[in-house]
Amino acid sequence: MALVYLSLAFVLGIYLGSHFTIPWSVALPIIIATLIVALLLRKKGPLLLVGLCIALFFCGAIRFGAVPSGDDLQYYVANGEVEIVGVVAEEPEPKDSSMAFVLAAREIDGERVKGNILVRTTRYPTYQYGDLLKMTGELEEPPGDLDGFDYRAYLARQGIYTTVYYPELEFLATGQGQQPLQWLYSLRHRMGEAIGTSLSEPEGSLAQGILLGLRHNVPSSLYEDFRRSGTAHLLAISGLHMAIVAGILLSISVWLFGRHRPTYFIITLSILWIYALLAGMSPSVMRAAIMVSVFLFGAYLGRQRSAITAVAFAAAIMVAIDPQILWSVSFQLSFTAVAGIIIITPTFQEWGRKTKAPNVVVDSFAFSIGAIIATLPLVAYHFGYVSLVSLPATFLVLFALPGIIVFSALVGFIGLFALPVAQVVGWVDWLFLKYMVVVVGSFAALPYSSLELGSMDVAWVWLYYGVLGGAILAFSKRGAF
Repeated sequence: MALVYLSLAFVLGIYLGSHFTIPWSVALPIIIATLIVALLLRKKGPLLLVGLCIALFFCGAIRFGAVPSGDDLQYYVANGEVEIVGVVAEEPEPKDSSMAFVLAAREIDGERVKGNILVRTTRYPTYQYGDLLKMTGELEEPPGDLDGFDYRAYLARQGIYTTVYYPELEFLATGQGQQPLQWLYSLRHRMGEAIGTSLSEPEGSLAQGILLGLRHNVPSSLYEDFRRSGTAHLLAISGLHMAIVAGILLSISVWLFGRHRPTYFIITLSILWIYALLAGMSPSVMRAAIMVSVFLFGAYLGRQRSAITAVAFAAAIMVAIDPQILWSVSFQLSFTAVAGIIIITPTFQEWGRKTKAPNVVVDSFAFSIGAIIATLPLVAYHFGYVSLVSLPATFLVLFALPGIIVFSALVGFIGLFALPVAQVVGWVDWLFLKYMVVVVGSFAALPYSSLELGSMDVAWVWLYYGVLGGAILAFSKRGAF
């Protein structure tokens, strides 16, 4: 547990550094002094740990102070129209009638610059990752208050400090991005087209969203059903989603192959990373995959509960590399979902096994409830609603999820070479997808299936985790956790 306390101290230091500027002249003497005292008292374990925690706390504060607070592009804000040459740095996100993408600027009016711009333009013509564009428009600072949401701070945490709305765009060249990513994004789009051609709607767009993270074609009415039923996380390949998927895959693999050989672990880990690859390997997906993999290693070694130490350390390393991810919703959901599976799930597994239900069913339910309980306040805080049917809806839908992932992947891959064969395989995939649509729609139609909370004070989030932590400690003393 010492590593958990050290990781927590560092992360809290990052949080403090985001609110208060601590000069090196103050932090460095404190770090040196506490390290010296800790070394002198190294034979007294608790005092050594306290000293190291204090040192790491101030190291975290200093690390946040080193985060860049701007880029070259801010000089050109509100200076009229400029001509910018840059590369599409991420996969564009199409909406109903518009499209947004991040442009990594190379030049402004012939001057060499560095910085990222959020560009919003029309849906067509479409652009791809790695396209070199010439853009003419006026750079603006993102709005600080967007319906009560600090949009400027949100973009700043992603290293974006300027925006351009509906500029003139001229395509110059393609293939300017990293080659592995270009190949991956091209594969995703071709597989997505094959799935869309092989399946009817809305099942085709649903398969694209679940397997590839391509959600822009999912009908708004269907997306609303997922939101109201508390299963929207299945359409966003986040930490919560991947944690539940990994748990289900692990349960099924153990059921099929047993624990006597590492086959179940290798299959689960392989499918998890193939899934992350098909989802585009965005930073949020990679972070989720890493944390879930740490949990899987702990489960394989028979130390599932102690995996929280490794997960906490992995989270601290990620925050040290990029302190801004501490405020990333996907990072928060990834960590809390995995922590919930590690800490809460085993108890529900033990309780479930007393019912004599099949282990694969018990484990699937336990993984789902562990992740949902752990992430509930974050979902309520960030998205402004709570679904009252999330647990039963998620549990019933999860029976179809492995089939959807496997058969959608087959449809997409086979469709690259033999579309008629992919359409035949798509009949089986359609059955799983249709089941999911019916279940989600049925739960969403129930009266009071979800509660709209609107803006929520962060104090309620801390109160929830305080009560949950107290309950876990109380039950653990009685042997329940």
